[in-house]
Amino acid sequence: MLREALPSLTRVAAVWNPRNEANRASNASIERAGRALGVQVESVPARNVQEIERGMEAARARVGAMLVVADAFLWSLRARIAALAARHRLPAIYPETEFAEAGGLMAYGPNVPDNFRRAAAYVDKILKGAKPADLPIEQPTKFELVVNLKTAKTFGLTIPQFVLLRADKVIE
Repeated sequence: MLREALPSLTRVAAVWNPRNEANRASNASIERAGRALGVQVESVPARNVQEIERGMEAARARVGAMLVVADAFLWSLRARIAALAARHRLPAIYPETEFAEAGGLMAYGPNVPDNFRRAAAYVDKILKGAKPADLPIEQPTKFELVVNLKTAKTFGLTIPQFVLLRADKVIE
């Protein structure tokens, strides 16, 4: 999605939390996707706020944009991360809508409220006697694309119309 919004993108910083096993596991797939798109990925591990700030500061001269990997710690810092990205003039894509609502350029990821509603159905089944081990594992089924045009304007970016038409929400 970020490459579609920024067609000339050749290098991207990937901010991730090395304390999160899922983040560590996703690095290889992020790099494979980057190679397939002709985009070099620079890893920015971030265990704390200082590492996020140092990583973004170091990366800003080498990359054209940033992506943030889904993580509860990084989500808790969404407003600060979006502000840092703006300060360093790094257009970014984030894994949850709330990042774009906090000033991030774009967000693409699962609809969190929908996931919680679906989880409630699991709780209901368990309370009615179902064994958790017998319940199937489900993946998210509803994903959202959010584009923050206010942020795009501050970066002097024009988001292609075909990206805006696919967006579930456009922040103007």
